[in-house]
Amino acid sequence: MSKDYYIGLMSGTSMDGVDAVLVDFSAQQPKLIAKHSEDIPTHTLNGLQRLCLPGNDEINLLGQLDRSVGQLFGTAVNALLAKAGIEKQQVIAVGSHGQTVRHMPNLDMGFTLQIGDPNSIAVATGIDVIADFRRKDIALGGQGAPLVPAFHQQMFAKKDTARLILNIGGISNITYLPADVTTQPVIGFDTGPGNTLIDAWCLQTNGQAYDEDGAWAASGQTDVKLLTHLLSHSYFSQGFPKSTGRELFNQAWLEQQVAAFGYLNQADIQSTLLDVTCHSIAKDTLSLSEEGELFVCGGGAFNGELMKRLEQLLPQYKICTTSALGIDPQWVEGIAFAWLAMRFHKKLPGNLPAVTGASREAILGSFFPAG
Repeated sequence: MSKDYYIGLMSGTSMDGVDAVLVDFSAQQPKLIAKHSEDIPTHTLNGLQRLCLPGNDEINLLGQLDRSVGQLFGTAVNALLAKAGIEKQQVIAVGSHGQTVRHMPNLDMGFTLQIGDPNSIAVATGIDVIADFRRKDIALGGQGAPLVPAFHQQMFAKKDTARLILNIGGISNITYLPADVTTQPVIGFDTGPGNTLIDAWCLQTNGQAYDEDGAWAASGQTDVKLLTHLLSHSYFSQGFPKSTGRELFNQAWLEQQVAAFGYLNQADIQSTLLDVTCHSIAKDTLSLSEEGELFVCGGGAFNGELMKRLEQLLPQYKICTTSALGIDPQWVEGIAFAWLAMRFHKKLPGNLPAVTGASREAILGSFFPAG
């Protein structure tokens, strides 16, 4: 059987690296052939974090970062191919999510913006690139996010069994897969912060990019007043479809919220922020089903304290990572964007209107040829 190779590229709101995966779609179930994670250089990361918030001279910064992130993505592809021992001519296309720097779908003229110039990726790799997956959905009145529930449906739905797939990146999003996807709609939306607040607080106070295994949070005591205050944000009571990002939940917002709680020690704040993530996830999970199977992917799947707290909040759920379903939790989103590239190539829709709120299904993405 001939191979059906696509590459998926993903850098999420955590901005903790570029994930690159090589996937074979020649069989009914996609097969992960190779994987690679490319670090984001500090100067690029600093620029991206600046660009996520309003500031001066944004257009110059945007233009330069668009090119440099595209080149970084190209480097990730070439490193992946070298690891796999695969020639570029064997790959049909690269599916690049890009790096989100603004996601504001609820404005009168809603928009989303991902950078990482696809032309630069195509030139650097010699492979056709498919990118800009979100804006067609927004043009159709949708949120442009989350897009991965369509992939979750194909990969993880099980007849006669309801399942929930929880991706905990910078932002957490959840997918509800009903027992019969032919008669019941798939539901998916962003629950709120995932790792973004706990990472921001850890970096600000400890100089560490993240709280390994949630150990620092585990050493603190959650403050109920601060937790209640943070969870009173209107986003948590919104109905779905809904999506969010760093535009809402960011370090500046966090500093503003904790300013009145200066009596707390830093570990107590970290514990409370972790509970914001866990309680918002648990609330939305229970609104979808009182019991069931919950499979976790994304960086949060590797945070032992986070997983422990979810188990305590959701005792009626069987909770494990997507490894139990055959896919390492780190690579699920990368594979999803390889899948979206394959869907574009085969002229198949990539969105679920019941999830995003779009007026119809659509082929997602734009084509950037290597030649």
